[in-house]
Order: sequence, then structure tokens, then C-alpha cells
Amino acid sequence: MGYQLTERVIKLLCGKTSYDRGGVLYRDGQVTMRIQDPDSRKYEAEVRDRESGIVYAEIDSNGDVLAECSCTDYGLSRKRCRHIAAVLLNIRDIEQTAEAPKRPYPSLLHTSARKHSEDGGMTPRFSTELRRGSGGSEDDAVLSSQLLGLFSYSGSQRSTAASRFDTREVLELECIFKLFPYGNQQHLFGIELRIGQKRLYIVHRIREFLMCLKHGQSCVFTKNFVYDPERHSFKKEDDDILQALIRIYDHERMLQQTLAMPNHGRNGGSDRMLIIPPTFWPEVRAMLDRSVDSLLSLDGVLTDKLEFSQDPIPLQFEFDEDGDDHYLMKIEGLDRMTVLEEYGLVIADGKLIDIELDACRRLAEMKLLLETSFKPQIRIQPEMMESIMERVVPGLMKLGSVHVAQTVSDRIVKTPLKAKLYLDRVRGRLLAGLDFQYGDITINPLGGHRAARDSSSILVRDGEAEQRILTLMEDASFAKTDDGFFMTDEATEYEFLYHTVPQLEKLLVVYATTAVKERVLTEPMGAKVRVDIDERTDWLELKFDMEGIREAEIREIVKSLEEKRKYHRLPNGALLPLESDEFQAVVALMNRIGPWLSTDGTAFKLPAVQGLQLMDWEDSGSTVQLGRSLRRMLQNMKNPDHLDFAVPPSLEPILRDYQKLGFQWMKTLAHYRFGGILADDMGLGKTIQSIAFILSVLPEIREHKEPALIVAPASLLYNWHNELKKFAPEIKAVIADGVQTERRQLIKSAGSADVIITSYPLLRRDVERYAKLSFAALILDEAQAFKNYATQTAQVVKTLHARYRFALTGTPVENRLEELWSIYDAVFPALFGDRKAFHELSKETVARRVRPFLLRRLKSDVLKELPEKIESIQASGLLMEQKKLYTAYLAKLRQETLKHLAQDGFQKSRIRILAGITRLRQICCHPALFVEGYEGSSAKFEQLLETIEECRLAGRRMLVFSQFTGMLKLIAGELGYRGIPSFYLDGQTPSAERVELCERFNEGEREVFLISLKAGGTGLNLTGADTVILYDLWWNPAVEQQATDRAHRIGQKKVVQVIRLVAQDTIEDKMYALQQKKKNLIEELVQPGEESLPSWTEAEIRELLTLQG
Repeated sequence: MGYQLTERVIKLLCGKTSYDRGGVLYRDGQVTMRIQDPDSRKYEAEVRDRESGIVYAEIDSNGDVLAECSCTDYGLSRKRCRHIAAVLLNIRDIEQTAEAPKRPYPSLLHTSARKHSEDGGMTPRFSTELRRGSGGSEDDAVLSSQLLGLFSYSGSQRSTAASRFDTREVLELECIFKLFPYGNQQHLFGIELRIGQKRLYIVHRIREFLMCLKHGQSCVFTKNFVYDPERHSFKKEDDDILQALIRIYDHERMLQQTLAMPNHGRNGGSDRMLIIPPTFWPEVRAMLDRSVDSLLSLDGVLTDKLEFSQDPIPLQFEFDEDGDDHYLMKIEGLDRMTVLEEYGLVIADGKLIDIELDACRRLAEMKLLLETSFKPQIRIQPEMMESIMERVVPGLMKLGSVHVAQTVSDRIVKTPLKAKLYLDRVRGRLLAGLDFQYGDITINPLGGHRAARDSSSILVRDGEAEQRILTLMEDASFAKTDDGFFMTDEATEYEFLYHTVPQLEKLLVVYATTAVKERVLTEPMGAKVRVDIDERTDWLELKFDMEGIREAEIREIVKSLEEKRKYHRLPNGALLPLESDEFQAVVALMNRIGPWLSTDGTAFKLPAVQGLQLMDWEDSGSTVQLGRSLRRMLQNMKNPDHLDFAVPPSLEPILRDYQKLGFQWMKTLAHYRFGGILADDMGLGKTIQSIAFILSVLPEIREHKEPALIVAPASLLYNWHNELKKFAPEIKAVIADGVQTERRQLIKSAGSADVIITSYPLLRRDVERYAKLSFAALILDEAQAFKNYATQTAQVVKTLHARYRFALTGTPVENRLEELWSIYDAVFPALFGDRKAFHELSKETVARRVRPFLLRRLKSDVLKELPEKIESIQASGLLMEQKKLYTAYLAKLRQETLKHLAQDGFQKSRIRILAGITRLRQICCHPALFVEGYEGSSAKFEQLLETIEECRLAGRRMLVFSQFTGMLKLIAGELGYRGIPSFYLDGQTPSAERVELCERFNEGEREVFLISLKAGGTGLNLTGADTVILYDLWWNPAVEQQATDRAHRIGQKKVVQVIRLVAQDTIEDKMYALQQKKKNLIEELVQPGEESLPSWTEAEIRELLTLQG
């Protein structure tokens, strides 16, 4: 079994005094684990004390215990403090079964015992077999080959981060950059710091100092200077550097195996120096440009200032003859500079020069190449000189100056490249030949030279152009022969001829036979698609035409388009590209309106509703043509008033302009047998617009003896009945409620009524009878009642038969986009199809498709004369006794939540956790809601009573909403005791009584109306109130919006004051923040682009309870 922490071991490591004091802290619950990972045995914890400490602890693979603390005691003595002891005791309990490699006597901060490879884990990239004393042409060939190998291309990525902190007074910061050797002749940048005010102090333990900065702890330098975050701060540019170093320190352990060489622990600057990983250099480099005081230390000598230079690298390359027809490359200046390959830096003459990473890599490897060969120059064999001039010299010119001796220059032949590509098709194979021509010299890149030439000349070939051509040929998946290329696969042949050849034509001349030219059809085919409405069948019809192509073949081409193929093979073997603009216009049409259903010939059809996806269609070409009937339908849907349906005369003077437009929209959808959602803001009159529509189809209702069916929440049945009597007294409306026999009789004689009104619960009970009837119109009020497709209500409403179907809701989407599908599946199932098809659509596609069928207006858009709504938050701190209860219950809930999440996972624990959160909310409202015998008060309760009294004195009338009926009863009791009469409404209040209470309140009776948030948040008109008080917050802001709109709606003449009562520094603060995240989900649908929010996630619950994730 692996080494385990025990009390004896901890006492041995920390000493008796620290152990005893740490034990007290741990038993008192002062240790909070921030990070705990028993598998890797890494921990971070905060220990609360008179001077709190942040402790990092790790048990490594050797069983060593490494621990550091941010407190002053540890900083001064480096001894194991009480905080470390407390955390180790906590780890002991966490790791009861953890295993690690055994060690007889664990040591704390035991870093010196680690073993590392001699080269720090870095493997040299060059062979060290070139030893002093070796020589000869064989060595020269090796050196020349390695020189050629340097000039290949590679890239690197850089990453940055951001962080900040604040303190008070300003300290000076000085950075000293030093070189840190590692691997084989390589270097990393290290940094040391000095800080202070009048005097700068060396930061002897840079990691400890950075940890103190990160966690806001003090750090002792000397008896005369202690860094104190309460007193000290840094300039913005200095602060940025320090934050970058903190991030570097956080990542340093990942580099330890690489950087910790045997002499690392004895390096005099190891405690003072922090290595800057190359990935962090761009971030640090950018900060140094902002006037950060920084110095460079080279060989123990400090420069006056770290200086970056834009000068060229002081490096010279010279080519000359060396007798025996050999050549010599001399390099001047390379031995006097330091190359930091991974940083893209060269240090020369005490200055830092930025160069590209690829160039820096070549320079570093060239330097290493010369140093390992112990030669200051490279001797080049004659047969390699052309390649050197072609590939190496252009790269050298980017590194320094290049000089070619006259005797060498006279031999150089410079002639422009003329490349030629020959293409032919023979027996189903595409053949290709490639020539590179320089004057009278022709070169086959696969077979060598075709024409002999003077061996004393040096031909400088255009290596970059040749390589681009060869890369394109290789990427085309050709097979190679001794002197050419061939391919047999049809798909790769199409890719080459259609895509690659146009690219090659920019680099060479193509000679193709007729067989090749006729293989791919590149000329436009004159494809046309005419889209229109077949007014006989109300189907959308598409007719496809293409010059010179038979009807049967057109059907096959459409099939290839549906299968998203890049080309179509015609019967004569020619390949028809389907990637051209004309065919891509057809693909865009198919993507927009969905798959086509084949009929006969070249005609295709699909439901007319799909034609609405072309409302904003823009085709710059002439491939897709929209017919007259389709264009007329699109214009009518875009401008519903174009059809100009007559508003019922009795409502003409009553309806506002935007309500008349809503009526026209409903009539236009009905005209085309489409369904829709009227999603106007609460209080804008969805009811009266629906009544206007029912009134307009009243002749149809009576002619066919098919009534309209209105389904609404039970609380709104009488409200609908009263509104119908008020605005359309000629309509015979009946409420289908009462006992079962009464309802059955009424449904049986449905043809004698114009409108039947029922509730969702009663519809579920009577669905078999309703499903047998046909209705002229179906109005589903407060349609969020079936937003969950899996509920019985959602299943039931989909069984109803009606010619015209509409849903009414101010919140078509509350939490998930899927809620929208559930509503449309009831009123217009053809819009999205089944649930699986809906989930395959992007949010943007959903928004575009739904736009004609969802009408939403906000008060701010259409009711300029509506008084404003002023919203405010009133916060109150918990009372002392209340706070004790809250704190104790919160601690218990946090502990239980962590336990349940670990044991059962989020989904299984969700209900239990939410129940606990509800208890916390109840304590915020009033502990008496669930604490038996509680005799104290509540800060929020006292604040409410004061607010009510102030409003009464100001002549204001109030609606008070709460989720908890028990809270409403506490409020009602206290108001009664104070002689303030109030109305009360919750889920148990009968529907008829609700209407009566609302009318009495609106007529001026009583000053306060207490309402259950969910029971009274919809359907009520309470414009007699001018103040809305939300006593407690609801998870979903849409529910609160519905509540406030009971007063802020049509008919309101006064400014409405909305007051949210929030218990400060409690879970209610976090709830309010979560509310803001969910607030605009429906607006995302109308204007897509933002990320939608899930209903509830584990991360949100952790955020509410401030649990580490």
C-alpha cells in the first residue's frame, strides 16, 4: 500500500506547536478546500485565521510532501506553519484510501532529492558524431547536406492570458532578464525582480512573492520593508507584467521535468529567477514596450536598459572558390551572438533583435551545426552548389548579408522558368508529364536533366516556383512513374481537372488533348428553376430546365444535388460540375426550402408553406425564378395589410392600429391555411385581436355549424367570457365546465354555439369527445401551458381538428428553444416537422423560418402613450437571528450538495438541491415559513410594511406578489392587525371570484392586493394598481414580467412603480444575476446571434451556492 498521511507523520513534519494550532483551526472548520484532486494528490486550500493563509500542497510520486503557505510566518522562516498543518489534517481525512509510492520518512518541501537526466530532458537535434579531428570530403558532404536540411518551413503558435488586481500605494518595479542554459547549446529567458519605493529590494524568493500577490497576502523582504497589499500597488504596466509572471508560475510545474537539471538546485539565482516559457514571451514582450523598467544581464554584466533593435542582424555570408572546383561558405558574426530559438530572438551587441521563428530556428541550428563540427566555414562540393544557390541563399539573405565572389558569380546562369504540363487520357487513365525549362535546358523533375550542359556553370533554378508546382501535383494524388504521373480514380481526376488545373495555369502552360478538354464540362449549362404556387393544389411547384439535357437525366442531376455530390457523371462519360454558381444557386434553394418531392418529368413539389422561406431570397443570377403567385404570397405575408381584410364594424373604432395589423396578420395566415403564434407583450390586447378574428369568421362558423374553440387556463375562463360579451355580444359563447354530465351535453350540442371556452385540465378529461369534432378556429391561450412536448396537455391539444389554429402567449420561449417547437407542433406542425428534424436546424434557420408565423410587438414599440414603468431594487440585510439561521443552513446545504453531487450526480440530486435552495429563500422571506416556533421578524418583512405605509401615504395602490402562499398569509395577518384591508388571491380562488375581485379592486376598493405569483401572474387586468411589489424573486424573469404587466397594460393611466425586494448578500443576489442571463431569450429568437441558455445546469447551482467546480 502507498504512503499515507497520519497524525504522527504530520506532527513530525510540522512540529508540535504548528500541529496543535493547525488541529484547532481544522476542527473549527476554518479550512476551505479550493482544489482537491486525490488522484494527482494536488490541493489548494484557504485557512481562515487572524492572518489567513493560502496553502498549496502536493504529494509527489516519491511520497514527498511539498507545501507552501502565503502567511508571514512561513515567509520569514520557511517553517511549516499552523495553516499547512491544518490543511494536511484535512488531506489526511480526504485520502483515507489514496495510494502513493512508499517512502519510509516523508519530507516536507523535499525538492533537492529529485533525480534528473544530465541534459535536463532535452534531446539534441544533431548528431554529436562529428568530432574534432575528423575531416575529408565525406565530412564536407555531411555538412552541406545538413545545411540544406535547415531550410524547411515550420510554424509555431503563441498564447496569451489576462488578469489584474488592485491595491493602494505605488511601488517601483525593475525587471532583470538573464539567460538560462538548457539542453544542447540552447537558452531560455529568466527574469529577476527588484521592487521598492526610494530603494529597490531584490526579490529573493520570486515564487513566494508572486503567490502573495495572487492571493492578496503580505510578503516580508527585510525588517525595513514588508510588501502589504493594503498599502502598496503598482503602475498599470508593471501590474500587467506581474500578472503575467503569476500565470507563468502557475504553469511552471509542467516545465519542471524539462528545466530541473542537476545544477538547478545549486544555481545561485534559482530562488530569485523565474523562467519565462516561450509561449508566454509574446505577452511579456508586448508589456516591455510600455516603458517597464527592465535590464539585461549578460555574463554577469548588467546593461543600462533592455533594448530592442530594428537593425538587421550583424551577420555576413560569403561564397568563394576553394580550389579543386569546390566552393566555400564563410560565416562572419554568428559566433558573437546568442540565438534564443524558441523566442524568435537574437542577442547581438547587447541588443535584442526580433526575427521570424522559422528564420530563428535555422539560425540556431546553423550555429549548433558549426559548433558541433568545430569548423568556422562550410566546404561545398560542386554538384551541390546549384541546390545551395537555389534553396539556401534566399534563406540566408533573410538572415544577413550575402556576398558572392566574382569568380563564383561569373559561373552563375540565371534564366526564368518556363514550366509545361502535358495532359492526356488513355484507356481510362489520366496521364501527366511535367517539364521545367530554363533557356535551352529542359529538366524533368522526376527523371533528371533531358539536355546536357556545361558542368562548370551553376544553374540557379526557381526553387520556390518549382516547389509550388510539385506540391500541387503531389496534393492531386497522382501516382508516379520514372518520368511522369498518372491517375485512374474518377473523383480525384475531377478534383484535379476542375480545381487544381486552374491553379496550375497561373504557374505554367497546360497542353491538353481533346479527350481531356471534354472530360469536365466547364461552360455554363443554362440551368433554370421556376418556383411557383400551383393554385389548384396549393402546393409549391418547382420546374427544372437545362439546355441539352434530357428530362430523365435532369432528375438524376437533382438527385446528385440532394446527395451533395461535387459532380454528376453524364451518360457520355463527361463530368458535370455541380459546384458552379448556377448549380450552387439550386443547392441554396434546396437548403432553404427542404427536399423536393418528385412528381413527373422535371417537376417537383413540396408544401406551399416552404415557399415562405424565400421571403428574403436574393439570387444575383438568373437560375432561380419566382413565379407570380409565389411572389404575391410572399408580399402578402411580408405586408399582411395588403390583402385588406375588413375589420368587423363593431370593433373598427375600438382596435388600435397595431391591433388591426395583428388582425390582418391572423387573417392572412388563415387565408393560406397557416397557423401562427400571436406573441405580443403582456397587456397589448391579444384577447381582443383574437375576438376580432373569431367575429370575422362567424359566418363560416354558423354555415358549417363548427364553433370556435378557446382553450385557456382555468383562471381565465370567465375573463374570456366577459371579454366576448363586452366586445362581441352577438357571439353565442358558452363555458364548458361543471360536472362531467353537463360538459358532455354541452359538447354534444356544440354546433348550436359559436364559441366554446374550456380549460386545459378539462380538455384533458374530455379529449375523446373534442377529438371527434371539427372546429372553425382553435385559440390556445397562454400557450406556454404546453411548452413541454412530453406533457399530457401538449399531446391533447394536437388531437384537435380546426381549419384555423393560433396560439397566444407573451413568452413563447422561456428556457429552451424546444418549447417553441412544442407550440408550433400544435398550431402549425408543417412548419418544422418532427422534433428530430427541428433539432437539426440551427438557431438562425429556426428564426428565419418562424418569422412570418410569429407576431411579437413590445409596449415600447407600439404604445408610445402608455405611461412608463419604473423598476427598482430595495435591498435589506438579514436581521441578526435571521442571519444565524441562514448561515447555518447554507453551510449544511453546501456540505450536503457536494456530497450528493459526488455520490449521485447532478440529475439525480437536482430536486433535493433545489428544495434546499427553496429553504434558503424562505429564510430570506421570513424564517417562520418553515422554522417552527420562530418568534423573530424578517428584515424584508419589515421593509415591506414600511413600503406599504409609504405608498398609502402617497395615495398609491399596490399589488404584492409572492411565490409562497404562507408568506402572503403572514402579510395579510399583519395588515389586518394594522387595520389595512386587502384582497387575497391564490391558486384556490375560484375563477368567477377572481374576476369579481379584480373588478372590485379596479373600481377603487381597498389599497392592497396580495397575489400568488404563479396563480395570478397571467390573464388578470389590474390597472387599478400603480405599484407592483415582488416580495421574492422567481427563477424565470418572464414570470415576473407577467406579474408586473397585470398593472402595466392597456388602460393604465399612471406611471407604474415596480419594486423588487432582495435580501442582501444572500442567494437572492445570485438569483437576480441568473435572471439577467435568462432575460432576453425570446429576443434572441427574433434577432438570432446570441447563445441560448439552458433551464438549469450544475454550474448554475454551484454558482448559487458558491461551490468550487
